[in-house]
Amino acid sequence: MLPSSISPLIRYLLSASLVRCAQGGAIVGLVTLTIESGVRGGTALAGVLAALLTAPHVAGPWLARWLDTTRDGRLVLAGSFGLFGIGLAAGALLLGRVPVPVVAVLIVLAGLAGPLMMGGLSSRLTSVIGGRQSLLRRAEGWDSATYGLANIVGPALVAAVGALTGPLYPVLALSVAAALAAVLVLSLPIREQATAEPEAALGVGKALRTLVTIDPLRRVMTATTLTAVSMGGIMVIAVVFGAELAGHRSSGPALAVAYGVGSLCGSVAVALMPLQGEPERLTIKLIAANAVAVALCAAAPSYLLALVAFALAGASSAILFTATLAVRSLYSPSGARAQVFVSMAGIKMVAASVGTALAGTLVAVGPRFALLIGATITAVAVIVALVDRRVTHPSSKVAGTS
Repeated sequence: MLPSSISPLIRYLLSASLVRCAQGGAIVGLVTLTIESGVRGGTALAGVLAALLTAPHVAGPWLARWLDTTRDGRLVLAGSFGLFGIGLAAGALLLGRVPVPVVAVLIVLAGLAGPLMMGGLSSRLTSVIGGRQSLLRRAEGWDSATYGLANIVGPALVAAVGALTGPLYPVLALSVAAALAAVLVLSLPIREQATAEPEAALGVGKALRTLVTIDPLRRVMTATTLTAVSMGGIMVIAVVFGAELAGHRSSGPALAVAYGVGSLCGSVAVALMPLQGEPERLTIKLIAANAVAVALCAAAPSYLLALVAFALAGASSAILFTATLAVRSLYSPSGARAQVFVSMAGIKMVAASVGTALAGTLVAVGPRFALLIGATITAVAVIVALVDRRVTHPSSKVAGTS
């Protein structure tokens, strides 16, 4: 029998893995289904549906306030997971059988669940673990691992099931995974102190202002947003750089895989050996380490060393993400906890999208140049955070330096 403090964590991680794998594979599944089903619009329609699945993240702060004010957040989370599964399955089944606007509405409804499946669910981790900081740090590492797992397993599931059954069944399998996650999240314990009373919860405007007025949240949000611009395009660069180093296109994706494997290993490492120290300072140090790792990718003289460098970049990125979860957990006001988690995640998603577009332009000049620009942006993020900390706390040491 598992200890009561561990068993809820395992249920949480199973739920998080299932629902994030569902989301991680949904875009790949939708795009593949739309193209291969022969519906009118083809690739263009596939792109529109993929965008509609992610666009509702802009509503994240308003959805998160609902989670902040409800007495039983499990019901909100389970409902959102179920909505995602139903919307995704219905959209897939009706594609080509009903007018496109009907399918679009169903996909948008599924997308509305996205913010709660990511940052919203992570904001509830404290209510699962309780107030034990050592166990919470370890749990944040495992939570970070579910994000990395989702980016690998979700698309892989779509590819594997699709090869055996065709493009529809992978999407339905993802919907089932979301439904199972909903059942699991209902089994988590309730700790009412983790949820604000409706009258105590901050409005969306005030909650967003806390990202600016609470110094550690502001510094970490600014620095990680800049870092997200750099890391958002690294997969695009990896494919081009790998092909250039190896001399043939088929070797390109291996660098992206190395990055993903490194990310997963980094998350597992901090789960087994939790981060120690004040999380904001740790975050700044880890952003600096990430800048070095990306610079090493740019300097890699051979394909083998590039694989190692990209794995290190992935590991540093995952450890950094775990540290940012700790910052959100420690400094989020009780009346806006979910809103802070979801808003910071949404801002990073937008920044990563900008980074992807930027990488597509810069990689035409050369992948090493694109990586160096990314390392520079990340280094600037460190400088911005250090200057902010020095200005707001002029008498204190900055990020562990003297």
